[in-house]
Amino acid sequence: MEAMDIIKKHYKYKSKLYNILITHSLLVANKALEIVKMHSEWEINKPFILEASLLHDIGIYLTNAPNIQCLGIHPYICHGYLGAKILLKENFHKHALICERHIGSGLTIKDIIQNNIPIPHSNFIPETLEEKLICFADKFYSKTQLYKLKTVDQIKKILSKHGNDSVSRFENMLKLFLG
Repeated sequence: MEAMDIIKKHYKYKSKLYNILITHSLLVANKALEIVKMHSEWEINKPFILEASLLHDIGIYLTNAPNIQCLGIHPYICHGYLGAKILLKENFHKHALICERHIGSGLTIKDIIQNNIPIPHSNFIPETLEEKLICFADKFYSKTQLYKLKTVDQIKKILSKHGNDSVSRFENMLKLFLG
């Protein structure tokens, strides 16, 4: 099964939510692949980056975010670990890790407990270059203003809601990817 098959299994083809998901995911993929082009020293699997970017938000339909046509029952912040469950069932294990680790700049058990985030108490920190890359690229685009590129300052302000550690992780990714 391929990424688009999994998406079509969970989203009504050409629905408003499907279009939001695909548009956002392709913007994230393009941003990630732009960064890869700047780093010829990296051995990175570009088809995997595209596929994982398409799937990183697969779980949004299970959440309650009516402003983007998500009519599920879970808080939006749960979409990462919920998406990982979907991808594990499809045997997309590396993609599942990206799903669960892309929220914010990653979430620690400390972040989850201190902020009373309704997800399992585990460390969801991006570890591999691919996980960090998609997490980072994702921060530049929202699903409510699809084509509007966020600035670094806007991203830091949003991440600061989860504490200074979240901003610090983003700043480390910023140095890694855009130097």
